[in-house]
Amino acid sequence: MQEKRLIKMSNSETKTDVILIGAGIMSATLGTILKKLVPEWEIKVFEKLENAGEESSNEWNNAGTGHAALCELNYTVEKPDGSVDISKAININEQFQVSMQFWSYLLKSKLLDNPQDFIRQLPHMSLVLGEQNVAFLKKRFEAMSKNPLFQGMEFSDDPEKLMEWMPLIMEGRKWNEPIAATNIDSGTDVNFGALTRKLFDHLENKDVLINYNHSVNDIKRTSDGMWDLKVQNLFSGTVKHHTAKFVFIGGGGGSLSLLQKTGIPESKHIGGFPVSGLFMVCNNPDVVAQHHAKVYGKAKVGAPPMSVPHLDTRFIDNQKSLLFGPFAGFSPKFLKTGSMLDLVTSVKPNNVLTMLAAGAKEMSLTKYLIQQVIASKEQRMEELREFIPNAIAEDWDLIVAGQRVQVIKDTEAGKGTLQFGTEVICGADGTIAALLGASPGASTAVHVMLEVIRKCFPERMKEWEPKIKEMIPSFGKSLMKNPELLREIHTSTAETLSLKEKELVYS
Repeated sequence: MQEKRLIKMSNSETKTDVILIGAGIMSATLGTILKKLVPEWEIKVFEKLENAGEESSNEWNNAGTGHAALCELNYTVEKPDGSVDISKAININEQFQVSMQFWSYLLKSKLLDNPQDFIRQLPHMSLVLGEQNVAFLKKRFEAMSKNPLFQGMEFSDDPEKLMEWMPLIMEGRKWNEPIAATNIDSGTDVNFGALTRKLFDHLENKDVLINYNHSVNDIKRTSDGMWDLKVQNLFSGTVKHHTAKFVFIGGGGGSLSLLQKTGIPESKHIGGFPVSGLFMVCNNPDVVAQHHAKVYGKAKVGAPPMSVPHLDTRFIDNQKSLLFGPFAGFSPKFLKTGSMLDLVTSVKPNNVLTMLAAGAKEMSLTKYLIQQVIASKEQRMEELREFIPNAIAEDWDLIVAGQRVQVIKDTEAGKGTLQFGTEVICGADGTIAALLGASPGASTAVHVMLEVIRKCFPERMKEWEPKIKEMIPSFGKSLMKNPELLREIHTSTAETLSLKEKELVYS
């Protein structure tokens, strides 16, 4: 069946080494790494919107959290024996450390400037209510605080201490149930939109051709093993073919349909379920000034992990903002700028049973989404008041955030299993890769793109490893098992990224 998709190259096609689809943080990161490893390779980028970082990477379309598992409770789970498994938190933290090292390298090399434009230090806190949740948070703290990656984390169930940490949340609160929080000062707020634009500015300076307002409508294999892309100029309407030796599909929610068009076996039996998001934004500067942290709570029953409620200080265009959410919504679009037919057209003969199985298994998610979609502003305000008891409706506006597509695939856990996280799909011969999924995506972009490189260019890894280690000193090592290296990297990245480093003792 796949052989029927092989086509002959025409004289009108333009050849290149690498094509990146989508001008988001993933393509920006992969392009920047490849330009350092093989500067002679020609790279082209195709983006259907007018600018870089306008969809999932845009600062208003995500939480801006430097996901290092410092405050996100869904990355730690309580096991049947009562202990807390922090293995996922460790993995995510180490992956974020990789991103921090890479950004630091780019700044030291003068390839980026003004780190405060895209990253700032900001306390990360976890907040829980109720006796059972407080007991869990304490056990989580005890497990994490022993680990070098989480040194400096504090726990408190003392109202006076909590008032110091989060005055806006504690003011006017009724003491009718136990409350507790953890706090770690070394968290970050990251403007992924600004970072994406900076990286693409750098790539343009390195002669990477970035084609905005260009939509990739089809991808097929050529008879000589390359990939042919049918690309439409959205201004003129003209269509041209571009061929490449390697293609990366980093188009956010739009990646699934393009992956399906490749016809590779790895694209089969995979579906996607779109979840849209809404945030409440505070319009009262006096309220904004009272909060300085990212505070994460626990997800409601049936809610996807990406819908964990959180009250976030954000810095966008160097201005302090305060956001609460996300509130989930539903749209059949796979992108904010997508089509209402995206979900329907993603259903294929090879994945229809997978999709149906997921629908049958995820009734609680369906119920949750329905409740979220029909919620009134006052109902959303009631959720906000669980964080800010004195919140006034007039102080808050509603904005539409990004569109996420959760991966559905057949796994050992069963047919039609909904996946939460980021997933890389690579062709067997390493000539094509696609990125699917959602959080913690952007925060772990460097780790994920190194995985793409490792899977797609295994024969070059020995040659490239010295350069990769120059960019990422911990490459191939566990920071958790090397506290001295962790200390050196924390000190170095904090200085380069202009982050205040709290004095820690690494055991």
